[in-house]
Amino acid sequence: MTLDDLRVFVAVCRAGSLSAVARELGCTQSAVSQHVKRLEKETRVSLLERQPRGVVPTAAGRILWDAASDGLAGLDLALRRLGDLVDGESGAVRVTTGGTTVRHFMADAIVDFRHRYPRVSLEFQTETSSRRCFDALLSSNLDLAWITIGEPVRGIEQRPAIDLPWVLAVREGDPLAGRDSVRVADLADLRLVRLPPNSTSGGQLDVAFAGSGLRAGPGTSVADWDTALLLAELGLGHAVVPELPGMREPGAGGAGVDGGTGAGGPLRLVPIPELPPLQVGWAVRRWDCLLYTSRCV
Repeated sequence: MTLDDLRVFVAVCRAGSLSAVARELGCTQSAVSQHVKRLEKETRVSLLERQPRGVVPTAAGRILWDAASDGLAGLDLALRRLGDLVDGESGAVRVTTGGTTVRHFMADAIVDFRHRYPRVSLEFQTETSSRRCFDALLSSNLDLAWITIGEPVRGIEQRPAIDLPWVLAVREGDPLAGRDSVRVADLADLRLVRLPPNSTSGGQLDVAFAGSGLRAGPGTSVADWDTALLLAELGLGHAVVPELPGMREPGAGGAGVDGGTGAGGPLRLVPIPELPPLQVGWAVRRWDCLLYTSRCV
């Protein structure tokens, strides 16, 4: 039994004629009859009754006709919707990520996506850490998560997208502001503003510090990198942050930053080349299960 068998059978029941369906499909009456015979062989009952003016479904045929009509209608609708998804004509892309991700990583891509796929809904669910993004991805119908790449997580595939070098954000006039770069050892006596060690990026930073022989002293813990920059701008510490897209203006170390968006502000960004870059990127349950999302974003 095939879908074609069922489609032909439904068409015959509606038309009441094998020859009429054959003309509609552009095939022989014998070919139409073969579809019906396969169904009768599978169900082991007679499905059509011949009459002088054509054919009508038997009692068993009516049962199959009703069920097949409803099922094929629902299936055709589902196939049309799937086609719309593939073509970007409908559906939704659901992303979970941190509060500052859209500003730093997705602004241009979102505008481009909206122009290319105006009928597709974009939905964002904000979480406070990569671990919470993983939990949300596993427990809901979310499609993607933008996360800090870390240790493997069961049931999650991670795909790096960008390597972010670490920088020290300092106020204008600070002794380190004019440096082309700083060493990890230069951070030993500073009051650092950074993400907590239990976050993915904070934990990786601690490992890098330990590998360079630095044991970070007391400082200020923040939930996101933009807050770290703000506290550094207020003079409440030196912020160790990854260099986010759009932060640095062209030039050597010590370029200015204004709220993380451009030059002319009171902060200077000084590279810390000894620290390995931070990887960020996408996470999904399975890449091959995405219909069009991984192609579009």
